[in-house]
Amino acid sequence: MKKLGFGFMRLPLLNKESDVVDLELVKKMVSLFMKRGFTYFDTAYVYHNGKSESLLKQALVDNYPRDSFTVATKLAIFEPRIDKKRQEEMFDEQRTRLGVDYIDYYLLHALSRERMEIVDRLESFDFIKQKKLEGKIRNIGFSFHDKPEALDYILNKHPEVDFVQLQINYLDWENPLVESRACYEIAKKYHKPVIVMEPVKGGTLVNLPLEAEKILKQASNLSVASWAIRYAASLDNVFMVLSGMSTLEQVEDNTSYMEEFKPLNEKEKDILSSIVPIIDNSIAIPCTACGYCLKGCPMNIPIPQLFSLYNKEKIFPSQIKDAKNNYLKITSSQFLASSCLKCGACEKSCPQHLKIRDYLEKIADKFEN
Repeated sequence: MKKLGFGFMRLPLLNKESDVVDLELVKKMVSLFMKRGFTYFDTAYVYHNGKSESLLKQALVDNYPRDSFTVATKLAIFEPRIDKKRQEEMFDEQRTRLGVDYIDYYLLHALSRERMEIVDRLESFDFIKQKKLEGKIRNIGFSFHDKPEALDYILNKHPEVDFVQLQINYLDWENPLVESRACYEIAKKYHKPVIVMEPVKGGTLVNLPLEAEKILKQASNLSVASWAIRYAASLDNVFMVLSGMSTLEQVEDNTSYMEEFKPLNEKEKDILSSIVPIIDNSIAIPCTACGYCLKGCPMNIPIPQLFSLYNKEKIFPSQIKDAKNNYLKITSSQFLASSCLKCGACEKSCPQHLKIRDYLEKIADKFEN
């Protein structure tokens, strides 16, 4: 397989206020992706409020021979009150949603040391091993958001997994909060191939500070995004890099430089190293806009949107008036940052382990006063 995978997590919407996906546009994106020889598609039970798998069926499965594409999806072990019966029901529901008899890559979703208690109670690893024996799964693994020590613990306890999915990008490679390099090295230690998620860190490595963007554009005529995707794909133990594409132009761009993939050379690696401090200094909140925090928020605060606005204001402080107007637009039909009840549900769901409640206080102070 070519090393670029299509992530069905950030699909295009009919409009910004709607959560309805533009299916006709998605079909065009899938068609272009397949036409250029890319075959890997990644989804999950919870993406797009539980609609992503069905959308994948309509855009891909219903239109192409089963042996022409690869499907990956994930078991939502973090679902409230999940039990063994629900685990079985969810798996069967996923195959129905997708319209497939078997799933090529099946993952336990967003494992951490803490969530291993749930996995052990449900005997989830035994569950997916059995489904593999039955021919309903081809490869078993898990996506991971925790410290290297936790990854070492899980892989030592479950050597039967075929692969792991990790957050890797050039900004997080040495980041002490994410520790991408250390997690990657643990996967190599156990000889587990790696699928990369968040190679552009939720768009952070596309919307760069002007100084960093200028450096990349002077060095190459390829897109800013290409540097991040190629960085992840250049790692020798990585066999797939996922991109959550939202536009036809993103599919066009990503496939253009990944059709005949060329790893980064040493000079290009040095260039990326040189812009990391510039990017770090521009980021107030290291959010990837995954949206996991939204489901648990009792006040329905649009957390990722507010974080994005706050970050942009830091990069362009002279535009504070426009930022405040945008804040009012975003919150006109939703709750303000100051509406936060401090319940902490959002933080329990955050893969980046952000102190969301503290950030919401800062946002309220910045835009509401």
